[in-house]
Amino acid sequence: MPLIIVTGIPSSGKTTRTTEIKHYFEEQGKEVHVVSEEEQIINAGFEKNAFYFDSSKEKHIRGLLKSEVIKLLGPKLIVILDAANYIKGYRYELYCASKASKCTQCTIYTQINQDIAWSFNENRHEESLKYTRVVFDALIMRYEEPDDRNRWDSPLFMVFPTHTLDMKVLSECLFDKKPPPPNQSTQNPPLSSTNFLYDLDKITKDITDSILKAKSIGAKGEVKIPGCDNLRINVSNISVSQLMMLRRQYITYSKMHAPEVSQIPQLYIQYLKSSFDL
Repeated sequence: MPLIIVTGIPSSGKTTRTTEIKHYFEEQGKEVHVVSEEEQIINAGFEKNAFYFDSSKEKHIRGLLKSEVIKLLGPKLIVILDAANYIKGYRYELYCASKASKCTQCTIYTQINQDIAWSFNENRHEESLKYTRVVFDALIMRYEEPDDRNRWDSPLFMVFPTHTLDMKVLSECLFDKKPPPPNQSTQNPPLSSTNFLYDLDKITKDITDSILKAKSIGAKGEVKIPGCDNLRINVSNISVSQLMMLRRQYITYSKMHAPEVSQIPQLYIQYLKSSFDL
């Protein structure tokens, strides 16, 4: 079933559009699940404005959102990701996940005048939901606009607050078109070895242990992964808690999209580098 990525600057109406889309498809008898960035921030106990000035917290929440989306993608659900999604590389990762799951995808870009967005922000009833001016401006500066020339942003629906989203066209692009064909980067062969789960666990554990050992002796910069030819990773900015969480996420993902055992070390290192922005 489809993945709908909602993106836009602060206070541009992302959650309003998400709710609108959810209600429309539920009225069509379809099951819809919303993955909400704001809910994840609250559940993690982060203060909204402080959160956006802490890159480690942002990476943590992005990882949780992506993991939840990947877990839900499948034949039964429409998944809507209600988040800023302001990094184009992150949107590309989500595109690869939907492509691997043979799901269609589209992007909803909630376009808005910045002054109007700030006015909407100031008129929020709950103070805890408001952005400070500094955070608001910083998020606008960071925002990488979607472009329908990029396959991961297409099909792209740009909608202003006063515009009506054409739900019929949205539905047609999600349900009347075939998903992009999987390729080697997004589609892996099925399990071929009865020892696959053992090998997956052992290889990722050995690599994780080697990274932890390097950090424990104060290593900085890139270190070589023992037993893995030409595989290196920068350990300077890796946190132990995130590393353990990412290993679990990678194992979960690999169970659904099993690579060849020989590919596990390289793919695991690539996954860590992408997650830590190394």
